[in-house]
Amino acid sequence: MEFRLLGTVCVDTLTGPLPLGPVKRRSLLAALLLRANTPVSMPRLMDCLWDDSPPLHARTVIQGHVSRLRALLVEADAEAYGVELATLGDAYVLRAPETLLDSQRFEELLMLAREQRSAADTVLMLKEALSLWQGPALTGTYASAPLQAAAHALEESRLTTVEQLARAYAVLGEHHRAAAVLRAEADAHPMRESLAAALMTALYRSGRQSEALDRFHRTRRLLADELGIDPGRELADAYAQILRGEPESVAGDGAAPGPLGEPGASASTRPGGRPSAGTAATGTAAPPFAAEAVPATPPRPPRVLPSPHPATPHPTDLLPRAPRGFHGRGAELNALSRAAAGEAPVCLVTGPAGVGKTALALHWARRSPAAFPDGRLFADLRGFSETGEPTPLEVLREFLLALGVAPRRIPESVAGAAALFRSLTDRLSLLVVLDNVRDSAQVGHLLPGGTDCVTLITSRHRLEGLIASDAAVPVPLDVFEPVDGTALLAGVLGEERVVAEPVAARRLAELCGGLPLALRVTAARLAGRPQWTLADMADELADERSRLTYLAVEDTGVSAALRLTVQQLPPDAVHHLARLGHHPGGHFDPYTAAALAGTDPVVAAAALERLAAAHLVTEAGPGRWILHDLVRLYARELDPGAGTAALTGVLDHYIATALAAADTAEPGGEPCFVLPDGFQRPAAVRDFTDRDAAMAWLAAEREDLALAAAAARAAGLEDRAWRIILLQWPHVVWRARDGWTPMLELALAAAAARRDPYAESRVRNLLGWVLSEEGRTAEAVALLEPSPGLARQVGDRLGEATALINLAIVQAEQGGLDVAMEGCGQALELARAEPDAHTEMLALQHLARMQLTAGRPQDALDSTRAAFDLGPEHEETGRRVLLTTVSGEAQIALGAEDEGIRLLDLAAAEAERAGYDEGAVRALEALLRVASAPDYVRRYEEAVRRLAGEA
Repeated sequence: MEFRLLGTVCVDTLTGPLPLGPVKRRSLLAALLLRANTPVSMPRLMDCLWDDSPPLHARTVIQGHVSRLRALLVEADAEAYGVELATLGDAYVLRAPETLLDSQRFEELLMLAREQRSAADTVLMLKEALSLWQGPALTGTYASAPLQAAAHALEESRLTTVEQLARAYAVLGEHHRAAAVLRAEADAHPMRESLAAALMTALYRSGRQSEALDRFHRTRRLLADELGIDPGRELADAYAQILRGEPESVAGDGAAPGPLGEPGASASTRPGGRPSAGTAATGTAAPPFAAEAVPATPPRPPRVLPSPHPATPHPTDLLPRAPRGFHGRGAELNALSRAAAGEAPVCLVTGPAGVGKTALALHWARRSPAAFPDGRLFADLRGFSETGEPTPLEVLREFLLALGVAPRRIPESVAGAAALFRSLTDRLSLLVVLDNVRDSAQVGHLLPGGTDCVTLITSRHRLEGLIASDAAVPVPLDVFEPVDGTALLAGVLGEERVVAEPVAARRLAELCGGLPLALRVTAARLAGRPQWTLADMADELADERSRLTYLAVEDTGVSAALRLTVQQLPPDAVHHLARLGHHPGGHFDPYTAAALAGTDPVVAAAALERLAAAHLVTEAGPGRWILHDLVRLYARELDPGAGTAALTGVLDHYIATALAAADTAEPGGEPCFVLPDGFQRPAAVRDFTDRDAAMAWLAAEREDLALAAAAARAAGLEDRAWRIILLQWPHVVWRARDGWTPMLELALAAAAARRDPYAESRVRNLLGWVLSEEGRTAEAVALLEPSPGLARQVGDRLGEATALINLAIVQAEQGGLDVAMEGCGQALELARAEPDAHTEMLALQHLARMQLTAGRPQDALDSTRAAFDLGPEHEETGRRVLLTTVSGEAQIALGAEDEGIRLLDLAAAEAERAGYDEGAVRALEALLRVASAPDYVRRYEEAVRRLAGEA
């Protein structure tokens, strides 16, 4: 477990970062971590979370966030690491070992750096300290004064450390490195004179006098223009020394470079024993079994094999040369070591094209020759090659020759050669690497026979048959995270070039999708273009239309690698892949894939399984898949003319499915709209068993539905865009304050572009209601006022009724109760004339609330009873909760306090069961006005905390 403040505030665990949730909760954690192991008072926490006066329920909100943080820490087994979030009176304290907090380790490394006697060791310590930074300190927190001050202090410490690192490089005489680390910071902080002065000196000592002087004049002009001041003494002295030629005489103070050796010649370990990111382990390589503490096989006397198979005088080694620039993959290397410790193990490295499977296998295989005293065999089975696969007999012949078998003694049949190979390896300790395997059958004859032998297989396919038949241990390989991607770039381009442009380097890593092959191709292109900046290359790759073209050098590239995988697929899998390239969203299921491809979900599910086996799609959860960005671009090029048909198909799929979800979540209501012209009903539409399933689908697909609507709008399919958005209304109503406004504004723009008053009225109704729930009453009124007229213009009487109700709600909030009740009355008449019980009940619900506010509790009670008589609407929990709440308040106002309390308690309990937190808060607030039972207080505070967690 690791707490991070030096970048985005987060808690890293073995299974990934904890889902901290909203900004306030992240800010609360930061405030506690900044004073780790020290109580932090409630007023101090309020200062960190709010700028001015905290809201009325600030204490309750903080308690809610603390409660959720505790739950997250418990789930992550934080206690095992000595972590505890405790309450001390009116304060909280986060107890944690200092080694788990990156800011504490940063300070410890700075202290250790100051104690070093050699500049080389100082450099290592300072670089290790700076490697802990993942971005600006306290990123992702609320910009309150205390947190901003803390972030500024941490940043000041980082800049001072950079200057110290440059001075250590200067002592070693490595002035070019000093200039590299200083330049990026000087560019980012152009008025920090100490940085400018240090950079000028480093540039001069590197033989770049003109650049040093140019830096001075640029800084001098900036100080004059921005602050109206002249350079300070430090900057002026550096300038004068350069003019007099003094820095050359003291460059490094005559110190020798020190015992640094080649890059990576010294190991550095973070406190707590974890290897540092970006620092190569050195010295004697650990044996492949180090993770399990299995001793290397002791040397044995040469084994004399029986004639006609003489033993080789030395262990055979067919491994290709070790990969250069290998980086990271510590978890996978350890997984291979654990798997190899078993009896006669078969290890299976799988992953998509270009992810670095062969590099990982060879790096692991070469870590310790002593682990395999009888040798290491290697064969490229070319399962994904255009040059053809070697036959099993060809591979076995090469293996047997390497093991010392005379050519004339090698059997001519595959079965005979395989039997001889198993016999020879029965008593050997041997590593066999089988690279680029297409399927399980390809390796059946190539597995050694000895229990001390290890077989390492790489494949783009999952090879589940090998897992079943030979208990192969899968070691899946995924793409790099941005930090590892930038480290790979630095390994090829040199550290200076990457350190000089850290933001552009990270952007390149992201544009390459973390795929090592793409990163290496990009690095190769940059290495051949020294005049290009990393930002130039990133700008070039940003264009999706040409990205794959640029990710190729000579005959190596992402497209070439993917082509070799795709050519192994059956036609229907290729067809589905090509259509998936046109998917506007990030996730898809068999129904979505079928809609894109014009097939049915059963066929699509089978195709997805084939694509997943080839690592072209990834299963993100049960029945839910994702596509790597570069695979998506390649897939789109397989059938570029299918884009319009695929998009229309998936849009109509979303419309049909969202209609089914809305009908299941809120049955009995009028459909939101008629279907668009040319609507293509999917071959199959998902069936929702109950309201929970429908609401879960709407929640899970929210982001993809937004992306689909945006794609529809961009393609001129506005009639689909506004419908896809409006169909989410059950989720919108259930989570009204969850940031729906931008998406609804896109729907309104789409409706206006179609000049469709029917659509515009419907969208205005929902958007206006959301604005009123967000407290933006004036905007809501302006938006809703034209809506009844628009509906009336096209004869949409129920739309007009809904518009009148929503307009009445905001009029009531502005104090116009009489006008509001009149509008609700008109809506009630329209609904009864249709007739439509759903809309009539809606009008009565809001009319009852307004009557109660106007001091007419008996009328409010009559309205709620009339609404209930229209039922039952068993699934509409929200409406039933709100009507019951008004009924309870009306009974209390009429003097029937016991009955009122009973109804309010009933409403609160039903809302809590359904997860309708806002309804629970309303009912419990009304309860607390007449009854202060501890149970009501506790339930109210819990509901408020849940709402705070949602915000």
